[in-house]
Amino acid sequence: MSKVVIIDYGAGNVRSVKFALERMGITPMLSRDAAEIQSADKIIFPGVGEASSSMKALENYGLIEVIQNAKQPFLGICLGMQMMCESSEENNTQGLGIFPLPVKLFAGGTVKVPHMGWNQIEALKTPIFNGLEEKAYMYFVHSYYVPDSEWTIAKASYPAPFSAALHKDNFYGCQFHPEKSGTFGQQILKNFIEM
Repeated sequence: MSKVVIIDYGAGNVRSVKFALERMGITPMLSRDAAEIQSADKIIFPGVGEASSSMKALENYGLIEVIQNAKQPFLGICLGMQMMCESSEENNTQGLGIFPLPVKLFAGGTVKVPHMGWNQIEALKTPIFNGLEEKAYMYFVHSYYVPDSEWTIAKASYPAPFSAALHKDNFYGCQFHPEKSGTFGQQILKNFIEM
């Protein structure tokens, strides 16, 4: 059985990710201990909240380099994915720099901000989406987005295309919440755990 660690740095969706894994028969460990995280087989980095205070929390717990140097399969969710990028327009925050990409604010006017609710994902790449069909619906809640890029492995549109998921080396990110996305989200978590 894989040792799955959820990084517990005070993010709002830590418990819902834990419950989603428990429904799959997996008992994850919640931890902010560097050695515990480094010894994991799989690492999940959730996130709900604000970028600069969340980066500050990682710094306070001594977890920035732990995340940057992770070698095992690593999944960032929502704000977790955004913090894995270079920088965010949210309070001009410096990110972890794993993906050399900016995080931008949705322009209001034509669309409501935050982007909240069910939206389709498409152009699916990599085995993290095994068993999913194009245009599967996922649950999103976010005001900031990552533009489409060479690291994009799934796109959504609001109304222009943006990165619904990213991949580089052992690092994956989902802008949507797989833990709140029903059977499709459960399948993504299962695929990640089985990597």
